[in-house]
Amino acid sequence: MQKYQGSMVALVTPFKNNKLDLKGFERLVEFQIKNGTSCIVVTGTTGECPTLSFEEHVEAIKTVVDIVKGRILVMAGAGSNNPVEAIALSNAAEKAGADCLLHNAGYYNKPNQEGLYAHFKMVHDNTSLPIFLYNVPGRTVVNISSELVARLAKLERIVGIKDATGNLERPWIERNMIKKDFTWLSGEDATAVGFNAAGGVGVISVTANAAPAYVAKVQELTAKNMWYEASIEQLRLMTLHRLMFKEPSPAPAKYAASLLGLCTEETRIPILPVSESLRAEIKSEMQKLELI
Repeated sequence: MQKYQGSMVALVTPFKNNKLDLKGFERLVEFQIKNGTSCIVVTGTTGECPTLSFEEHVEAIKTVVDIVKGRILVMAGAGSNNPVEAIALSNAAEKAGADCLLHNAGYYNKPNQEGLYAHFKMVHDNTSLPIFLYNVPGRTVVNISSELVARLAKLERIVGIKDATGNLERPWIERNMIKKDFTWLSGEDATAVGFNAAGGVGVISVTANAAPAYVAKVQELTAKNMWYEASIEQLRLMTLHRLMFKEPSPAPAKYAASLLGLCTEETRIPILPVSESLRAEIKSEMQKLELI
């Protein structure tokens, strides 16, 4: 397996008249590759996976794989609160050519830790690609404990985690518990530098939809142990990081991408376009950063 590290974009899914915008995908992906992104994460939360049909989900993955042509890695979001659906999405993603999978904890069902283990093990045992756990209790309501992460890491193809808890203690704890090669990725732009200091090697970034070169630079500096320089670059990005979540995601990221001419700002209900006041803030900050 290739090393998963650096700036990995949580790619928005472009729509045009409520259908997948394949030309938009091409512009988005080429923009990412040109600006130092190491992996495209497609059909995740930022990709509006809850409102994609199964067929659209698979088409989005295949479209990105076909555009990338092996130049960088492709991680496919294939999670569900139903393990049967998660397995079907995972196997379809493999057939479409994805390099690995991203699987969230079971939202809405509210399983306990044993239930979460059973879910992930069932997915693991019935799929073939490397799996990254995705812990985002702010969305799923349930938390994958560090003890459970260590237990799941004993399964052969569970190779890492996207941690969006914001708890910078977790990588330290889990590194003491996991004895195999394991990859920690931050799922929060705002804590990416601190997360790497705790043992992370990359970020799955929403802000990278608008500022991939800047996000990649922060990651490159942390990889070189240039922590002060990384903190200065991160400081420049903090306002934009916060604006990306000032209203429900991915509407802010899509608006930012539209300002770059990459795709429309169209979202699917229940996600609505950003307010006029936030538009002004995002545009102003992007001008300040000389992105537009």
